[in-house]
Amino acid sequence: MNKVPMTVVGAETLRKELDFLKFDRRPKITEAIATARELGDLKENAEYHAAREEQGICEARIRDIEGKLSNAQIIDVTKMDNTGKVIFGTTVTILNLNTDDEVTYRIVGDDEANFKLNLISVNSPIARGLIGKNIDDEVTIVTPGGVTDFEIVAVEYI
Repeated sequence: MNKVPMTVVGAETLRKELDFLKFDRRPKITEAIATARELGDLKENAEYHAAREEQGICEARIRDIEGKLSNAQIIDVTKMDNTGKVIFGTTVTILNLNTDDEVTYRIVGDDEANFKLNLISVNSPIARGLIGKNIDDEVTIVTPGGVTDFEIVAVEYI
């Protein structure tokens, strides 16, 4: 299976969630199932069925996280020399040449992306347009809002 790029922060976040699910949530669900079993007839026991459903959701999420971590290629840009080139994991400040608005994005993996926090997926149109470019380059990017011209103002490996 192909390796999926992930930042150090993204991998750590997934590991924390995995630990929480395995060592906190899973035991509580098991306890809830045991308590619900003691209430009697399992066919009509809503607490039992709810706990079993929650168990299924929790186990599916555990498998999902374990799969993502096993296929992750963790990239730490802080250990690389800043060449001014936009690569996965870099923090990029761009200037919209049409509106003079300046915005800073960090290019991250699909699971880490959060546009509200300016974390954009490596597969997003903006990131694809920026990857491989250098500081002071002008790029034209086709976004859902239309074609926009940007200038790369800063590239940070943080």
